[in-house]
Formats: sequence, C-alpha cells, structure tokens
Amino acid sequence: MASLVRAPLFHASPPYFHLTFFYLTRQVPLKMGQALCCIQVDQSTVAISETFGKFEDVLEPGCHCLPWCFGRQLAGKLTLRVQQLDVRCETKTKDNVFVNVVASIQYRALAEKASDAFYKLSNTRSQIQSYVFDVIRASVPKLELDSVFEQKNEIARAVEEELEKAMSNYGFEIVQTLIVDIEPDVHVKSAMNEINAAARLRVAANEKAEAEKILQIKRAEGEAEAKYLSGLGIARQRQAIVDGLRDSVLAFSENVPGTTSKDVMDMVLVTQYFDTMKEIGASSKSNSVFIPHGPGAVRDIASQIRNGLLQANTT
Repeated sequence: MASLVRAPLFHASPPYFHLTFFYLTRQVPLKMGQALCCIQVDQSTVAISETFGKFEDVLEPGCHCLPWCFGRQLAGKLTLRVQQLDVRCETKTKDNVFVNVVASIQYRALAEKASDAFYKLSNTRSQIQSYVFDVIRASVPKLELDSVFEQKNEIARAVEEELEKAMSNYGFEIVQTLIVDIEPDVHVKSAMNEINAAARLRVAANEKAEAEKILQIKRAEGEAEAKYLSGLGIARQRQAIVDGLRDSVLAFSENVPGTTSKDVMDMVLVTQYFDTMKEIGASSKSNSVFIPHGPGAVRDIASQIRNGLLQANTT
C-alpha cells in the first residue's frame, strides 16, 4: 500500500514550497492577460496567433481570447504604420565621378498579407536596402553627373517600381520613394563651384564691356553732335561778320565819295587789328602774347599801317 501513495506536488515543508514557487514565477513568466487567456492588440497593429507553433490567424485591433491551455499563443505583432528607411549608396557616374545617393523609402505592411510580412522576411530593412543598392548602381553609371541631378525623379521612379514588384510578394507596400540628396566628392563639388563662378565672371565681364562700349558710343555721338552744332555756330558767326562788313563797305562808299571797297576793307582790317591788341592787353587772364617784338618788326608794322593810310589817301 505504501508504494501506491504518490508524492504531493507541493510539499508542506518550507524548502520544497519555496523551490516550487520560484520555478513557477521564473520559468513560466506570463502577463495577467495571458494568464487569463486574453490579449490586447493596439490600433494600427495586427497580431499573429499560432496553435502549437503553426500559424492560426491574424488578430485585428481589440481584445482577443487565446486559450494557452489548448496550444494557442501569440507569435508576435506587426505594425501597419508607414515606416521610413534612409539608404545611402555610393556609386560612380558615367564621367567617372563618385557620388553618394541618399534614397528615402517609405513603406508599410499590408493587413491582408500580414502573415507573409511576418513569416517570409527576417529583416525587412536589409532586404529593401539591397534592392535600393541594386537599382541605383545599375542606373547612375549610365548617366553623367549633371544628368544625375536632372533625372533624380526618374531614378526614384525606377527604385520604386523595382521595390514594389519585389516587396509585394512579401506583404509590403512601397508608399513613396524619394532621392533626397546627391553628394559628389568634396573636390568635385569645389571644382563645380569654380566652374560656375568662372562662367558668371565671364558673363559679368561681357556685360561690363558691353556697357563701356555703349558709353563710348554715346560719348562719341555727343562729341559729334557738339562739333556739328559748334560748326553751325561758327558758320553763322562768319556769315554775320561778312554781312556786317558788306553793310559797312556799302555805307562808307555812299558817305565818302571816291572810295572803293578795297580802301574800306583796309581800314576795317587796321581797326580790327588795334581792337584785338587792345582787348588782349586789357584782359586780366592773358599772361603773354607772342608778337614780333624787335625794332624791325615794329617798323614793319608802322610802315604797313602808314602805307595803307597813304594808299587810301592817294586813291
């Protein structure tokens, strides 16, 4: 009879009781909800339930009952929110310039394919990064550096198409793909800035030369117009002098009988000569006047005046 008596699960003695309680609390850690066979799934999240390790169902947000005593358990949770992955890829352009292309991938898991998203991929971000590397390194080497900047939208579209085609089989949707930055090497960037600066300086020099050309043309046109107007003034002045001399000769000939026009012109010239000398001597701004200053020159001037007067008297 003694052999048929089974040992109790919990011993009353303190050492065995403490050991059994330690095993239950340390080796089988369960939350209160799971202990009651209930779990909570948050909004924008789905849960994966399994039965004895086999996929059973996708649990929507809310409260669900999972009787663990029948082998039901929670395998994990999957967020349905949009996630973003920034991928930096170094590659070479067609003109042998190394650039760092930064792509921003926005993706999310599909609720209707939650089981594929949970079970088929172990590392989603690494998988997406590999596809981005493949597409960028296949597209950028076909373009020159300037074309890479111009066609970054086409590169982003190619990456998105490739990712959409590949990740849809794993239960993920590619929401948006952006090429957010293209960074050439520091020396290449400096050279590009110098080329741009030189081009702008060349344009500025052309504009400056064109402005100077216009100024010179306008200045020449102004000088030509001034000389033309000055010539008109001199011509009119001389015409007035001629008209005045003619009137003087006619009046003198009429008032003094027996005089000719030549006599009158000689008298006018002598009068103008003395008037000119008088004005030069009276001007305060005149410093010197170059005239014949020797005795013979004075005698010549006097003889010329006297001969002119005598010739006028004899005629």
